[in-house]
Amino acid sequence: MSVPVLVLAVSAACCLGFGFVLQQNAAQRAPLGDFLSPRLLLDLMKVPRWLGGMALMVAGMALGAAALGHGELSLVEPLLATNLLFALTLSRHQTGQSLGLQGWAGLALLAGGVTAFVVAGQPTGGRAFTDPLRHWLIIGGTVGLAMLLTGCAKRSRLTVGPALLALAAGLLYGVQDALTRVSGQRFTDGGLAGLLSGWQPYAVLALGVTGLVLVQSAFETAPLRMSLPALTAAQPLAGIACGVGFLGDRLRTDTGALAWEACGLAAIVVGIVLLGLHPAMPPGVAKTAHLGDVRMG
Repeated sequence: MSVPVLVLAVSAACCLGFGFVLQQNAAQRAPLGDFLSPRLLLDLMKVPRWLGGMALMVAGMALGAAALGHGELSLVEPLLATNLLFALTLSRHQTGQSLGLQGWAGLALLAGGVTAFVVAGQPTGGRAFTDPLRHWLIIGGTVGLAMLLTGCAKRSRLTVGPALLALAAGLLYGVQDALTRVSGQRFTDGGLAGLLSGWQPYAVLALGVTGLVLVQSAFETAPLRMSLPALTAAQPLAGIACGVGFLGDRLRTDTGALAWEACGLAAIVVGIVLLGLHPAMPPGVAKTAHLGDVRMG
């Protein structure tokens, strides 16, 4: 692992984690009538705290794109998952909660899982697959699953809906990361003309806006602990699937390495859940079934 990639990825995770907390602080006060509507973004643009969170998120995405330009997707994605550590740090400052056994266990599992996966898998770059069917099967399957989760979330938006929306957004963000890497390669090879002549940058924009609406709708309807774990867990899993599936990323595949990689990913997911459910995460505000009864603050 190169030091620049490590610094860029962890810096991106820091910006994303802080940004998510600030966004949820503002989105929790949005009217329920904006649920899954682009109007939600227009309303949130009037809130300074949300704009600050968005600025941090954009900075995180830019740093993440820079990391993807120098490292493999299968290496960068687990590092980006540490954004939850930074989110918890800011949340602890807001709530005054101590880490306790749950927090330290989650921290150890997340950090240990990332280390185990990277050390065992030793992600390296390879030649990207040129078969378009392979690309569309992986991208289409991931996006299709996100759409299915979104449809289910509409029917249960005040119960499991926020977690399903965050899971869908995480899947979209994982695909977005993969296409961001492809777009960077196109820019390196052909400059701005080469970049704009492909469909990938436009897909990156569409996935980003769609994911943003899903995330803010999840933040709007439930505490951060119900949405951020699903978002943080789904993004690296989808990104790694795209990296190995069609970008040519290579992981060690001997029996011992595969076992450690699987254990590492499992530890990452469990650590994310423990940290995401920690009492220090912002509790949010109560939502009622009456649409639009909560004023923007």
